[in-house]
Amino acid sequence: MVNLIVEVSKYLMIILFAGYTYECFSVLGKKKSKKKQAYIFARQTALMFLLHLNAYLVLFAVTNEIFMLIFYLLQLLLVIVILNCYHIFYPNASRLVINNMCMLLLIGFIILARINTERAMKQFVIAAASIVVTFVLPLFIRKWKFFHKLTWLYAAVGIAMLGMVAILGKTSYGAKISFTIAGITIQPSEFIKILFVFFAASRLSESTALPNVAVTSAVAALHVLILVLSKDLGGALIFFVVYLVMLYVATKKARYLAGGLLAGSLASVVAYRLFSHVRVRVLAWQAPLSVIDKEGYQICQSLFAIGTGGFFGLGLYQGMPNRIPIVEQDFVFAAIAEEMGILFALCLILVCASCFLMFLNIAMQMKNMFYKLVALGLGTVYGFQVFLTIGGVTKFIPSTGVTLPLVSYGGSSVLSTLILFGIIQGLYNLREDEGAGNDRKAKQTGKQKSKKSKAEIGSDALTKHGQ
Repeated sequence: MVNLIVEVSKYLMIILFAGYTYECFSVLGKKKSKKKQAYIFARQTALMFLLHLNAYLVLFAVTNEIFMLIFYLLQLLLVIVILNCYHIFYPNASRLVINNMCMLLLIGFIILARINTERAMKQFVIAAASIVVTFVLPLFIRKWKFFHKLTWLYAAVGIAMLGMVAILGKTSYGAKISFTIAGITIQPSEFIKILFVFFAASRLSESTALPNVAVTSAVAALHVLILVLSKDLGGALIFFVVYLVMLYVATKKARYLAGGLLAGSLASVVAYRLFSHVRVRVLAWQAPLSVIDKEGYQICQSLFAIGTGGFFGLGLYQGMPNRIPIVEQDFVFAAIAEEMGILFALCLILVCASCFLMFLNIAMQMKNMFYKLVALGLGTVYGFQVFLTIGGVTKFIPSTGVTLPLVSYGGSSVLSTLILFGIIQGLYNLREDEGAGNDRKAKQTGKQKSKKSKAEIGSDALTKHGQ
């Protein structure tokens, strides 16, 4: 009976997630009325709750642990609170971003509960606390207008924290990326990339003259250099790409983009020569089967898991994701593909892509250059991190040790991503305010023209009467 439940549920989850994903892009299509959008988001929410319920019925049926039911109810309560609080306090927030945020969190809870219930519970506690902390961010972004003035504070804090990690941080898988305080492990680069975006946006919105660009690029290079010295090459790559995109959009000069790509290519060669763990990852990427007993073991197990799962997956608890080292963090996508199927995994990629497109849409519609660059930078951070994670898991690129936002296990990753989503919601509200302001101006202009035309008609009538 349990096997039948697992078998049926995996197809049902794919259908539900495919429906949810379709709605993500249907709402991004041609402009729809508010009523039509509300129907789409309501359907999305229903599909999300049904998928979540389906998954936990399977988890409970297989394990027969009451913990699974309690854990399910806690997650359900959390999502209901999120949706209702945003509806009450931020009625103009992007419902698509809220729904996708909740969906990604729930998928993370599902796969983590399947792999390691203790870590899943820790992730839930961190996520719930992070949501409480970041819930005020949209209000701060909307009301406080001094963020563009804190330029050098962003840089000073970022460089100081990265330097602290480089000196005092503990080495993990060849890189210094974190330190522990009172038993809590913190990865500062997850938060500094947000400060870095604000720094670059502030500088580039002030001026794109060569001296300003040179100074800004030097400070950005210092961030990247410290990360390289810490051997956090995944983080360094994110910082580099984000700055390059922001610089190109701000200046509209292709020579900066070409020069940056050339410098990045040369730096990659130098990193390969200098750092042994980079050579190990490249070797594991080039020919993992030739070193399957050592360097290539992790990527080989990931590819085996994805291949074994096939299009429809093996079903929850029917695969062996624990064979993949640190599967809950860097390789969680492989576990999802194995047990939920490649089709489910593709839908997950598309949901992440819809978030990225929404961030870019907000950036394009912002009129203030500072906020435009912030939205662009944060969107690039999110999109490129998703690319690095999934690219490494699928052997499209060498593994960089980057987590899948909101899905992978990791407190710093979850908190920083929720901060990112909170800032984006604040920018979306600002965009809505700009639109409302333009509508009011248009109405006032229309009224003035109407009054003017009436006055002209009256003047013409008097003239004719005088004649």
